[in-house]
Amino acid sequence: MEERIAAPDFWNQPEESQKVMQERKRLEEAIAEDARIAAITSDIDTLFELGQEGENVTGELAKEIRQLSARLQSLETAMLLSGENDAHDAIVTIHPGAGGTESQDWAEMLLRMYLRWAERNGFEAAVTDRQEGEGAGIKSATVEIAGQNLYGLLQSEVGVHRLVRISPFDANARRHTSFASVFVIPQIDDEIKIDIRPEDLRVDTFRASGAGGQHVNRTDSAIRMTHLPTGIVVQCQNERSQHKNRASALKQLKARLYEHEMAKKRAEEKKLEDTKLEINFGSQIRSYVLAPYRLIKDHRTKLAVGDVDRVIDGDLEELIHSFLVWRKTGKTAGDGKDELPD
Repeated sequence: MEERIAAPDFWNQPEESQKVMQERKRLEEAIAEDARIAAITSDIDTLFELGQEGENVTGELAKEIRQLSARLQSLETAMLLSGENDAHDAIVTIHPGAGGTESQDWAEMLLRMYLRWAERNGFEAAVTDRQEGEGAGIKSATVEIAGQNLYGLLQSEVGVHRLVRISPFDANARRHTSFASVFVIPQIDDEIKIDIRPEDLRVDTFRASGAGGQHVNRTDSAIRMTHLPTGIVVQCQNERSQHKNRASALKQLKARLYEHEMAKKRAEEKKLEDTKLEINFGSQIRSYVLAPYRLIKDHRTKLAVGDVDRVIDGDLEELIHSFLVWRKTGKTAGDGKDELPD
């Protein structure tokens, strides 16, 4: 691959060249990870030898084994991603459900959680559409996240998320339950051609909403596209340029249409829309309880996490890995799981 990149005509086809560079980066990361794991296992072997000689290495050995376990879990997560579109980038949409202002605030908390998760993992994330809530939170948001295996990883988040907390908007400090839905579609490869007839498309322009003051967009640069045959609607308003917003909206529409067609062909599977349960009681995939106790529980995998702040701050790895194992094997958290003693 290095020889290929060094060829004089390598950049004559920029799109192909970019794919080669991305593949090289993926291979470099895989080789580097292999080297890191080899170094850890070598250190563990050395510590065992020192322990056999009478040295007290218990604390250091436990630390190295936990580090190795985390590395292997990350590798296992990657191996569990074998779906047709798992390797693609993802488009995430968030909508509040029952609960009014409470749910709008919860939807914004989820948006922040996913943005922090993307930042923690070095993924590129851009909020392409954000509708502000009345008083607090958001009415909806769309985020494009780019990186390796994004669509496959974020399948764990599709569904209704439930929050239980003491309301910051209630003067009597009562406990409230809020709901928000998360929906994920893959960004399709440029090589997949999606033909959209001009007569099937309605394009509306409008003035982008904002926080006010100097941030208010004074031109009709925001774009809303409606695909008339399917009723699919997408919109983008994060750019000041109408041209850039149009390009982004068209990309989202193509992704939605591709997934729409794939869902129709998968007769034995649930269609994409079937994941959109009613955003209310009894339909949640995960509960985030902040009062009277603190616990996050995934109702599919049965995984419970006590460190609520860590998860809401973007540490989703354990939840994602547990979901992928459950989807592949049917095993819930704790089934045959070996844990290190304290």
